[in-house]
Amino acid sequence: QALASRAAYPLLLVLGALDAAGYSVIVPVAPAIADATGAGPATMGLLVASFPAGMVAGFALAGWAVRRHGSRALVAGSLVLVALGALGFVLGDSLGIYFASRTLMGLGSGGIWIGVTFDTLSRWPGQEYLCMSRIFAAYSAGGLIGPALGAFGGIHGPFLAYLILLLLALPAVLFVGEPATRRGFAADRTVLRRRAFWVASAAILFAVLALGVLEGVLPLHLAERLTQAQIGALYVGASLVVTVSATASGGRRPRPLVFGAVFLAVAGISLAGMATDVPLWVFSILLAAIGIGLANTGSLGLLIEAVPVERIVTAMVIWSQIGILGYLLGPLVGGLVADGLGYAFIGLVPAAAGLVILALLRVDRRAARSAARA
Repeated sequence: QALASRAAYPLLLVLGALDAAGYSVIVPVAPAIADATGAGPATMGLLVASFPAGMVAGFALAGWAVRRHGSRALVAGSLVLVALGALGFVLGDSLGIYFASRTLMGLGSGGIWIGVTFDTLSRWPGQEYLCMSRIFAAYSAGGLIGPALGAFGGIHGPFLAYLILLLLALPAVLFVGEPATRRGFAADRTVLRRRAFWVASAAILFAVLALGVLEGVLPLHLAERLTQAQIGALYVGASLVVTVSATASGGRRPRPLVFGAVFLAVAGISLAGMATDVPLWVFSILLAAIGIGLANTGSLGLLIEAVPVERIVTAMVIWSQIGILGYLLGPLVGGLVADGLGYAFIGLVPAAAGLVILALLRVDRRAARSAARA
């Protein structure tokens, strides 16, 4: 039991990285799916968006399951769901199967996130922001895995490799038990009336929407000049930058992080859409990656500031659902913009979300100053 307990945190980091690889494995494969099925940017945006659609339902189910059955059972069952979805890409050959499989993967991914989050909160009370910042960094690092799997080529190979990684992780989850002292978490809807909660939710929505545009739309633009392996390598580098950005910003004041994130992510995505030269693509995508890493950490800090951890279940589930809506809206709206106006205009999508979060942060700051003076 002691050995299993010591292995808990490294395993949680690995699970976060493995879960994130499920997000990003589609990135280098998207052009191959489009070629094989004749799908355009809008349809591919829908396919990418089916993953977060499944996650929204997965978050809600997992919030109930983690209180009833504990984090270990939740994570193990969720890994099985993701594995079944990956198997659909290995054996399937049509858009219908790909859509169903991607949705199933999203459903399981929602369970992994909630399970990993509440296991972390249970094991390290008082260190929630720091420990969860590292979990976010692990998720960013997992973005390295998905694009790297694209090196196997085609549609089936990357998902087969990912399926093998999932099956290897399952025994480790069963080996590491629940925390020695199970921490009580309450589902409290009154926290949803706090303005600070909605500011935190807007921040995570922006962060994930920017990631959705980056991963769900831009690869088709990059495919005009780059091969599948080259796209995968570029996104491996981007994920590394997100990881470093999220790790370096862990524990810092969240509001300045979010302000900086908006400007960097919008500028990077806008330039990537307008550019046609590979060096400019590299620079702009890495710029956006820095912003996304800052936004991930900053939004988490805002949430932990806004809601007492003992009453965070409802807030965490809804915050996660709002955030993952960004991964649905980013590819969906970005794909429509690319189809209708061209890739040069996809920066309008994160820019619109960025203006909203900047306005909310300004209102929240004014309200806090007024309350302090009163």
